[in-house]
Amino acid sequence: MRWSPCPEAPGFECATLGAPLDHRSPGGRTIELAVIKRKATGPGRRIGTLFFNPGGPGGPGTTSLPLSYDQFPEKLRQRFDIVSWDPRGVGDSTAVRCFDSTEEAYAWQSRIPAGFPVGEGERKTWVEAYAELGRRCEERDPQLLRHISTADTARDLDRLREAVGDRQLSYLGVSYGTLLGATYANLFPDRVRAMVLDSNVDPEGWVNRGSKSEPLLGTFQRDGSDLSSAATLKQFLVLCGRAGTDRCSFAAGSPEATRTKFDRLMRRLQQQPLDTWTYGRTVGTVLDSLYFVHPQWTALADTLQELWQGRTPQESPPPPGPPPYPAYEQIDAVRCSESPNPRDPRRYPSLEEFSYARAGDVGRPVAWATEPCATWPATAADPYTGPWNRPTAHPVLVVNTTFDPATPYQGAVDMTRELADARLLTLNGYGHSALVNASTCVNDHESRYLIDGVLPPSGATCEQDTPPFAKPQGGVDTGGGALAGPRAGRRATAPQDPAPPGLP
Repeated sequence: MRWSPCPEAPGFECATLGAPLDHRSPGGRTIELAVIKRKATGPGRRIGTLFFNPGGPGGPGTTSLPLSYDQFPEKLRQRFDIVSWDPRGVGDSTAVRCFDSTEEAYAWQSRIPAGFPVGEGERKTWVEAYAELGRRCEERDPQLLRHISTADTARDLDRLREAVGDRQLSYLGVSYGTLLGATYANLFPDRVRAMVLDSNVDPEGWVNRGSKSEPLLGTFQRDGSDLSSAATLKQFLVLCGRAGTDRCSFAAGSPEATRTKFDRLMRRLQQQPLDTWTYGRTVGTVLDSLYFVHPQWTALADTLQELWQGRTPQESPPPPGPPPYPAYEQIDAVRCSESPNPRDPRRYPSLEEFSYARAGDVGRPVAWATEPCATWPATAADPYTGPWNRPTAHPVLVVNTTFDPATPYQGAVDMTRELADARLLTLNGYGHSALVNASTCVNDHESRYLIDGVLPPSGATCEQDTPPFAKPQGGVDTGGGALAGPRAGRRATAPQDPAPPGLP
């Protein structure tokens, strides 16, 4: 690869790497991978390259790494070049792109009900729009659609490792990036130097436990993301109620009263939307906002309070300049090609009711998140479906928050059990990923492991640096409380990326 300064990311270098579309036929069609790097800053001996995947599927690393770079522990920035890339099908790599223009893509998106469809009319619109999306993508590049699986990307990652000159892989994957890491670890077990998997997708759940039959539930229901979303929402309301209105504007005097207030607001919006704030949009906003504690939980409380008072919440203006291509189809292109979901769109209203019965309001968008897969036209030509326990050259470090709305803590327990040699580090806290919901304790453990190969002690736990709705420094009460870890909670009896927006 030839590196040169990135025009839109000062301090970073960009490059392009070629790869075969079909790794089984290396002499056939080729694709390009867009790659980005931030060099090790020193002091100290440079160890090598730390590869980073931000999740998705469909997360473009060339965009995510500059935004996330300062969240990496300083010791890792000193000792590693940190490299990410746009996986095949995504971003500036050879991409699945099913619209002729950005304007056409946004016009299609404007038809989609916000959050999830409510009522027969919106359901019909939703199903027809996603069926049209699948047809558009199939017409554009059917060959590409069949070669963008996680296994294809794992093989690309090994080419990237080889291109930077590392004998073994050092890797940090978040959310869907944990599935990519687990896939790499089992395709190339002898090439694993160190691997951190943060916010974990259960591999067996993703591939439907290896079954070849059509699943009864969607991906996110099988993994219990509706249950974990409900558990995280409950914590938001409990902690908000304890914090009081000076720190959480939606508080109603107690956790119980705050929960009642939330339920009343949801019923009110079902009966009468407030301008564009429909019930579906509001529930989708709640679900998205649970991912990142600071500052989103405070902002979510403000939005809910505005709606409660009958005022339209103020929205941030769009960034200056023309909007980027939205790439709605890229997450579906990966997930729908390899993670089984019910193929009859008429099943999804009953799946919504199933999730609502066990998880409440936030269960509804989780159920509809995989409906686009019902009419998706392509199946991965060469997916990886296991086994997941091939012995790796070095052990893997698995990290998860206890209240993660997108990738349940149980997924990390399952990941640790399914891999041949893995250690689980528990973050007692909230939100989707330890990377963006900061914990100095987790950062220290990850740095020791990635630099020196030293795992945390068995059963190790960490706390988040700043609990939700915390008092300003110098206060006594943090607005938190004892965390009842998911070990004591219900396990999903059947399964998850964005996905409602962002799962996983």
